[in-house]
Amino acid sequence: MLELVCASANPDKVAEIAAILDGIVSLLPRPDGIPDVVEDADTLEGNARLKAVAIAAATGLPAVADDTGLEVVALDGRPGVYTARFAGEDASYADNRAKLLAELAGNQERQAHFRTVAMVVWPDGREVAADGCCDGTIPETERGERGFGYDAVFVPSDGDGRTFAEMSSSEKDELSHRGRAFRALLAALDPS
Repeated sequence: MLELVCASANPDKVAEIAAILDGIVSLLPRPDGIPDVVEDADTLEGNARLKAVAIAAATGLPAVADDTGLEVVALDGRPGVYTARFAGEDASYADNRAKLLAELAGNQERQAHFRTVAMVVWPDGREVAADGCCDGTIPETERGERGFGYDAVFVPSDGDGRTFAEMSSSEKDELSHRGRAFRALLAALDPS
């Protein structure tokens, strides 16, 4: 079984990635004491690469990272690469959702795309990347108690009208951008 160090410091993301890769990849935790990686690339792929390269270099082991962006049509693709810090550097999930709903208030155009780039980088510089996208809409109010981030304000087009926050973890993983990206990454790692 392939062993990968998880580059993410976000416990919610780590749990979701671990569930998707369970039984296929042995996911090792990011070691304590490794400083946060500054995510200053202008693309999701660039930020995923920054994180994976840093953790692979620090541990001497292959590392897996991802970066995710919510691209809202009415906001010209924002927040995009700034999704996690849409309402500011130290913004909470709730702050980001509130800013998004405020910026869309009164707007009938609610289409959005969630996109994740997942990447494995080896200490020798080799890398494999995969992309996952989920189309959907932003409801006018938050719905649901599960999940994290923007889950309460994203209704996937492939679903049944519920937000990600109204779904079980396994239902969300089946439809989500992150689930799709990591399944595509697994396929790229094992081309048989």
